[in-house]
Amino acid sequence: MRKIFVSMIVVLLLVAGCSKKPAEPENKKLTVYGLESGYGKGAWEEVVKAFEDRYEMEVELVMEKNIAEILLPKLQSGEAPDVVYLALDNGDAPLTNTLVTEKEILDITDVLDMDVSDEGVKVKDKILPGMLDSNRVKPYGDDKAYLAPMFYAPLGMFYNANLFEEKGWEVPTTWDEMFALGDKAKAEGISLFTYPITGYFDGFFGSLLNVTAGPEMYAKLMAYDADAWNDPKTKEAFELIGKLAEYVHPNTVAQANKEGFTKNQQLILENEALFIPNGTWLPEEMKDAPRVDGFEWGFAPIPAVGEGDRYASTFTEQVYIPKGAENVDGAKQFISFLYSDEAAKIFFNNGEAVQPIVGSDKLMGEDNVLSTYYSIFTGNVKTNTTGFNAAEPVEGVNLKDVLYGNINSIVNGDLTVDEWHQEVVEVMGRFNQ
Repeated sequence: MRKIFVSMIVVLLLVAGCSKKPAEPENKKLTVYGLESGYGKGAWEEVVKAFEDRYEMEVELVMEKNIAEILLPKLQSGEAPDVVYLALDNGDAPLTNTLVTEKEILDITDVLDMDVSDEGVKVKDKILPGMLDSNRVKPYGDDKAYLAPMFYAPLGMFYNANLFEEKGWEVPTTWDEMFALGDKAKAEGISLFTYPITGYFDGFFGSLLNVTAGPEMYAKLMAYDADAWNDPKTKEAFELIGKLAEYVHPNTVAQANKEGFTKNQQLILENEALFIPNGTWLPEEMKDAPRVDGFEWGFAPIPAVGEGDRYASTFTEQVYIPKGAENVDGAKQFISFLYSDEAAKIFFNNGEAVQPIVGSDKLMGEDNVLSTYYSIFTGNVKTNTTGFNAAEPVEGVNLKDVLYGNINSIVNGDLTVDEWHQEVVEVMGRFNQ
């Protein structure tokens, strides 16, 4: 792909470098290609209509479930759309990750200083604190933004709030409290923990690494720093997973696959396990599943170590401008509009997609169950995003299998924590060779 785009790189860099903050883009035609995800495409159609009316522009919107397959040949032939909505890590061959690795996405740092519609506030001040510091926005370890964060969902631990109330149990705020609760639950025939599949540990483990090692070390970890991965504070996260493995429901590993993961989620609904890591889509995914009487969804962050901070990861989607876009000014105007209250209301009212903007939780109303999940970031609870910095792939290495997939073997006792940790350290060292 690098060879395909090389002929236009110099010209595009010059154009991007000259792009400022146009109040009225001269080019009145814009192309927007995006994934028709679980949120549907109705909201995007309405947002596009609002944008067209406000800026007197004509937008060609293409939303398809197989958008990556549609985009690839267009990008290869030099017919890039102006705006792309396609998250990182989407699918088995994620196109956006490839574009990041090949540096085929435009720098949109100047968009952060643009005004949001007519609201009198800049994009960077409208987006939730901490969201722009992520390598999902700034993938190259510098201070330049290439991907704008869209629709976010907290990742935490779900549980049956009614069961806790009945038992008089408190949701653990520290790992000591977590394991003490595990002993209490075990005495009553209830496992402390389960998980759908090991892939769900991306958010859980990311939060845990922040808990044990802190955000500065976490940034090094996401940059494949082998020394950081070998640090005792980092290893503490591995050791906590090892201890947690002793409290995992005995059926979890056998069901931790594409065919059986809902059975693990069912364990929470039937009070066979207390906690499961997941995202805000879980209640909807399990809405028709049987459950114990009085079941009520609860949502908690990852416990702290001692008096430290607790964390809950956030999953974010991304929108960006590919190199080769014809209407860069219009694309930047469109992205800034996505953070307006007008757009945020449309997205939430047509699919309950939540923008990562200040005040987005107020769109839900107190009676909406989503407000429970999006209000998780209070007190000493902080947010972190998941995902590594962009890097050239290492032949023969599946990082997710090494880092997360091995957890099944930890739970089964087929692998020790030391063996798992050392394998991860060795793999990280290969990324820096």
